[in-house]
Amino acid sequence: MIAIFSDTHGTDDHGLEGAALEAAREADVVVHAGDFTTERVLEAFQATCPTLFAVHGNADEPAVRDRLPTERVVAAEGIRIAVRHRHDGGETGLAMFGRSRRADVVVTGHTHRPAVRDAGDVVVLNPGSHAQPRGNRPGFATLEAENDALEGRLREPDGTVLESFEYESA
Repeated sequence: MIAIFSDTHGTDDHGLEGAALEAAREADVVVHAGDFTTERVLEAFQATCPTLFAVHGNADEPAVRDRLPTERVVAAEGIRIAVRHRHDGGETGLAMFGRSRRADVVVTGHTHRPAVRDAGDVVVLNPGSHAQPRGNRPGFATLEAENDALEGRLREPDGTVLESFEYESA
């Protein structure tokens, strides 16, 4: 299982609780799309997650920016995930970013709004913010790959499913 987070905006800890904390601890891979804010929050994620792949966001302090790339590609459970915090060009730009990296899924953050969109040959996924939803529903995402299918869920931190989706890779 892959757990996906973004926009923590913490100062001292990861702000994970309930099903979100359980997912972070039990996932084979955790992806974070940036805006930890402080190095202490990044380190709290690293201490909690068995394997963490992250990028920095626009609100991350310099110590976090120095430790994390702006974008990256993660290969896990037979899928490729392209990750970046902000996006230029809206959803079309994100889909093009994913295609140029041969990704199955593009993970982005910044808006704090959980959302998923099927762009045909790539899924664009924003897990929202589990800790600072800023007027949106709090969120994180889980992905599970089986054969050529990808099953995903946008969830609230208590485990409530906001949206489910499937994607069949080529």
